[in-house]
Amino acid sequence: MVTIYDLARKTGFSSTTVSKALNNYTDVSEKTKKKILQAAADLGYLPNAHAQSLSTKKSWTIGVMFSEANEVGMKHPFFSAIIESFRKNAEREGYDLIFASRNLRNRDTSYLEHFLYRAVDGIVVICSDPHDPQVQDMINSSVPIVVIDMNNQNCSVVYSDNIEGGNLAVNYLHTLGHTKIAHIAGDSMIDAGAERIKGYSQAMKGLNLPIPQEYIVEAGMFSIQEGKEAMKKLLTLKDKPTAVFVAGDHMAIGAIEAIKEQGLRVPEDISIVGYDDIEMSSYITPKLTTIRQDTDLIGTKAAKLLMHQILQKQKVKITEVVPVELMIRESCTSLKKEKRN
Repeated sequence: MVTIYDLARKTGFSSTTVSKALNNYTDVSEKTKKKILQAAADLGYLPNAHAQSLSTKKSWTIGVMFSEANEVGMKHPFFSAIIESFRKNAEREGYDLIFASRNLRNRDTSYLEHFLYRAVDGIVVICSDPHDPQVQDMINSSVPIVVIDMNNQNCSVVYSDNIEGGNLAVNYLHTLGHTKIAHIAGDSMIDAGAERIKGYSQAMKGLNLPIPQEYIVEAGMFSIQEGKEAMKKLLTLKDKPTAVFVAGDHMAIGAIEAIKEQGLRVPEDISIVGYDDIEMSSYITPKLTTIRQDTDLIGTKAAKLLMHQILQKQKVKITEVVPVELMIRESCTSLKKEKRN
């Protein structure tokens, strides 16, 4: 393994000068730095991570905690897309990610204790329960942190405009002539689920449309099976909805399956609007009309917020709300006049 002493011998500079050049000290001339860096490249020198952490007082690692409720977690394309975007931005700045183990609770070790033991420079919490005491422990600690898909927290947060998403979905369905619009909701204890319910309700009231109690069906943690079961409940109603705004694309896929199993068609019998715009939504039959969340922008904004805190060596409280967009495809159609009555 090549050391700084090998570089010193090759370049003729002292090991101290070599070390300063590699760490970009200002008291080393650009000419000297260039010669040392070229030698490092020629010899294949790789800096020692432990030595770097001692000199910079940074571990160059970021802790990642995310929900695995209902075995969704990393398997869900929305979650994984955000994590991938965050990872690319973090690695560009020289950071590696450490994921919280699903077995931590079984070892009587909290997420915060795990991350403190690993001496992470910051923490990102993605799509988790804001009421989880362990999440709140991390938020209230001294470690720089950013949370994604949660709002009203005592830290920096990044989330989509979920209320506007509900508003876009309902208003679009109304322009097609639908007035009997139901909502398959995510867990109302999760901020994203609660905000989409709020957006749906506000839009319905703004259009002076009735909201029968049975028209809002809470379907849990955004899975295909939960969406299917929720749709089955709506299909048993005497006064069935002609359109459904579903709070997640996975749930929307389950809802479409339930409709087809009843011998009905999408969108001819029931129109469906999803949420997320996962890749699969443009490949299913019919192609899913949905509310697009910009996962690249969410991950990028979260990474920049966390990098800023780490660089400034202090926590800040900044809220970033990312706009959403209606993606019109094939799962909605205009309501026929005979169905309106």
